[in-house]
Amino acid sequence: MKGRIHSFDTFGTVDGPGIRFVLFMQGCALQCQYCHNPDSWEMNTGRQMDVEEILNEIEPYLEYYRRSGGGITVTGGEPTLQAPFLARLFAECKRRWGLHTTLDTNGFCEPSHAQELLQVTDLVLLDLKQINPNKHIMLTAQPNDRIKRFAYYLNEIDKPVWIRHVLVPGWTDAYKDLLELGMFIGALDNVEKLELLPYHRMGVYKWHQMGKVYPLENCPTPTDQEVVRARSIIELGLQSAEPDGAGFWD
Repeated sequence: MKGRIHSFDTFGTVDGPGIRFVLFMQGCALQCQYCHNPDSWEMNTGRQMDVEEILNEIEPYLEYYRRSGGGITVTGGEPTLQAPFLARLFAECKRRWGLHTTLDTNGFCEPSHAQELLQVTDLVLLDLKQINPNKHIMLTAQPNDRIKRFAYYLNEIDKPVWIRHVLVPGWTDAYKDLLELGMFIGALDNVEKLELLPYHRMGVYKWHQMGKVYPLENCPTPTDQEVVRARSIIELGLQSAEPDGAGFWD
C-alpha cells in the first residue's frame, strides 16, 4: 500500500506539541477560499510513497522529536481520505519508536472510515472553519454536518482534541457565528486547547501559479484588535456552555 504525498517538513513547530515531522497528504474534498495549498486538492496526483520510505525520512531526526516532546503530524490536503494507509504509518511509528502521533483534519469524514486511524492517533487537530451551515458551504463548497458528527464522535471516544479556527474578516468573524462556535466547543469534554489563527495570504502565489483566481484577493488580514474581539466572543460562548471553557486558551 502506498500513500499519495504532497510534501513533508522535517522541522515543524506549529502543528502539535514539540518539534514534528509534518506529512502533507494529497487530496481534499473541501475547496476553502483561503486555502494556502490549493495544489493539494487533486486526489490523483502527488508522490507515491510506502510506509518504509516515509519512516526513512523520519529516522534521521528522531532525537529532535523525542527531546522536544514532538512526533509526527499528518495534514493535507485532507489526511482522512487516506486513513487506511495512515493507520499503518502511525502504527509502525508507535511500534518502532513510540512516537507521538497527531492528525490534523478538517473532519469531513465519516467516523467509521477513520476508526482504525484514530486508534493509533494520540491527538487530533480539528479545524472548524465556519459553524454556520450556509456560510460553511460558501467558504468551503461543502456542508458542515459531517464535520460536526466527526467532532461529536471524537468526544464520544474521548480523543484529545485541539480546535483550530481561522479568523477571516468578513467570512468567519460575525458575532453570532463566533458565539455559536464557542458554545459548540464548550459542549465537548475532550477539547484541550483552542487556536484562533489569523487569516494570512502566504499561499496566494500558488493560486496565481496555477492560473486560478484567488477568491479573497481583497480580504485583509485581521488586526490585533479584531483577534482580541473574536477571542472574547468565543470565550462568551464557551462560558455559557461550560463555566471553565475559557481555560482552553493558552
